[in-house]
Amino acid sequence: MSIESIIDFAQAITEAERYRPAAEKVLKGEPDQAVYNHYASPCGQFAAGVWEGEVGQWEVNYTEHEYCEIVQGVSVLRDEQGASKTLRAGDRFVIPAGFKGTWEVLEPCRKIYALFEQK
Repeated sequence: MSIESIIDFAQAITEAERYRPAAEKVLKGEPDQAVYNHYASPCGQFAAGVWEGEVGQWEVNYTEHEYCEIVQGVSVLRDEQGASKTLRAGDRFVIPAGFKGTWEVLEPCRKIYALFEQK
């Protein structure tokens, strides 16, 4: 494998996949989202890229392990018991598979992600 196989996020030209969570999961706002999936492994279990989200709140149910780094904006992650964590630019964290709760974007948010889907 050569150096050309390295994915440089600063130079990656990836088409945005624009979407919104399923209507039944949206709790408030119009949380339009975009994902720039710069890399997907051949086995389909690992992916990395950039995610952007607009103001709103929706239910989440993680089947994958996800490393996140917030690079812009403010979000609040809440678990099913109501405990919360405010996420701001510079925060780095992992959301383990099995996490259920809500994600709320307070200010348009951008994050770098790397996720692993365990099969």
